[in-house]
Amino acid sequence: MDGTLVDTEPYWMATEVELAEEYGAPWTTDDAMSLVGSSLLASGRYIRERMGLPLTAEQVVDRLLDGVVARVGHAVPWLPGARELLLGLHAAGVPCGLVTMSYQRFVGPILEHLPGETFRVVVTGEVVELGKPHPEPYLTAAAALGVAPRDCVAIEDSATGASSAEAAGCRVLVVPNHVPVPPGPGRTFRSSLVGVTVADLQKLPDRDTRRGNLA
Repeated sequence: MDGTLVDTEPYWMATEVELAEEYGAPWTTDDAMSLVGSSLLASGRYIRERMGLPLTAEQVVDRLLDGVVARVGHAVPWLPGARELLLGLHAAGVPCGLVTMSYQRFVGPILEHLPGETFRVVVTGEVVELGKPHPEPYLTAAAALGVAPRDCVAIEDSATGASSAEAAGCRVLVVPNHVPVPPGPGRTFRSSLVGVTVADLQKLPDRDTRRGNLA
């Protein structure tokens, strides 16, 4: 979701900076970028150690969510083409699953802006034992949808997410956002979701993805 459907990364980064300023702790853009695609708990651990905070990783996550959820309440920053693709998939009856390492507390307010059942399955960071880049999140979603991972197309914006989907056996449409994503087996690249249709996604499993781009 983050960085693929909605561009809330600036919200997370702004909240991280606020936390660092509150405690007079070090924090850089490189620190923030290193967390893109990671699970919230892993991010909480990194922030706690990097900033030297007198908080648990769980408390750090709560502070991050406080800031980001408040910002989402003012505006949902949909990425170009994302909402249109979701509505097209919903209208075509394509079963979709949301696989995000964010928590339900953050996901809920965003899903309220979509028709009910847009996502038949929602896998969030708190329901899996191992987050991305481990394949567990995508394996969990595919099983809940009742389909084989090889019959799924995952849309991702980070190397961490793409690796998770790839390891699960999914084809991956990569739309890089804040961080570069290297080529890999089963990865097809596009600069944005603008104009991507259900038919385009259906073609992905039959493509020679080594060509690297979806026309």
